[in-house]
Amino acid sequence: MGWVPLVILLGILLILVIWCMSAYNKLISFSVRVDNGWSQIDVQLKKRFDLVPNLVETVKGYAAHEKSTLSEVTKWRSAAMNSKTPEEAMANNAKLSKAIVNLFATAEQYPDLKANQNFLDLQAQLRDLEGKIAMSRQFYNDTAMKYNEYLMRFPSNLIASAFHFERKKYFEVEEADRTVPQVKF
Repeated sequence: MGWVPLVILLGILLILVIWCMSAYNKLISFSVRVDNGWSQIDVQLKKRFDLVPNLVETVKGYAAHEKSTLSEVTKWRSAAMNSKTPEEAMANNAKLSKAIVNLFATAEQYPDLKANQNFLDLQAQLRDLEGKIAMSRQFYNDTAMKYNEYLMRFPSNLIASAFHFERKKYFEVEEADRTVPQVKF
């Protein structure tokens, strides 16, 4: 009869080990999904980075005296491309988005530019990319939310803290980007 409590104890211990492994693997799976979500955003941002110089050059030909707007776009494109962390990339891309909106607002002042087929094509490509970036951001935020939720839920939070899993930051719109740009004619 002395071995029955030992078998019960080993059974409980085995169940606990299996649960710990399952929780750890689920945390890893969620973390990888969040990283994949960021990679999807990164792919779309790379396409945007490649498109922006063409757009700037097209506008530059028509709006030579709008150097500050053009230099803002170039500055934030460079900063976004050279970001070291996802958080830094998020902040720099938000500023690039605002600079692009200002670029389009500037372009509204030039009827010949608005009718230029090259500009219209670039603008359509950028609009399409912005839609894809928005969808990628939504996917990233959804996966980050699921990861963060699991990370904070008991008892998985015990495994998360033991293995130093940290919350993932959401891709958020900065307060300055919530304002509608003014187009003046």
